[in-house]
Amino acid sequence: MIMNTMFILLQATANGQQGGMSFIIMMVIIFAIMWFFMIRPQQKKQKEIQNFRNSITVGSSIVTAGGLYGTVKSIDDTDNTLMVEIAHDVRVKVDRNSVYATAPVNDKA
Repeated sequence: MIMNTMFILLQATANGQQGGMSFIIMMVIIFAIMWFFMIRPQQKKQKEIQNFRNSITVGSSIVTAGGLYGTVKSIDDTDNTLMVEIAHDVRVKVDRNSVYATAPVNDKA
């Protein structure tokens, strides 16, 4: 879809002989297309992940980037870490940024 639009715009510019103004318009349209299809969704995804990480509370079940399933036992906001219990009386300190936002949580632990 994006490639077809770009091809049509390039072809119209080549055939039109309208000068520099059409080139500027074409570049603005290409940037707008890239922003709507690539940059904006990525920004929304990053914001969603950050909101999830900020909403973690004590007792939340999480999955870390390393694949550890566990339950949050305490939160240290000064150094942005979580104390996660991964087994009975086994706790690890995990950076809050290493928690997945959309990973399924295994409740069998």
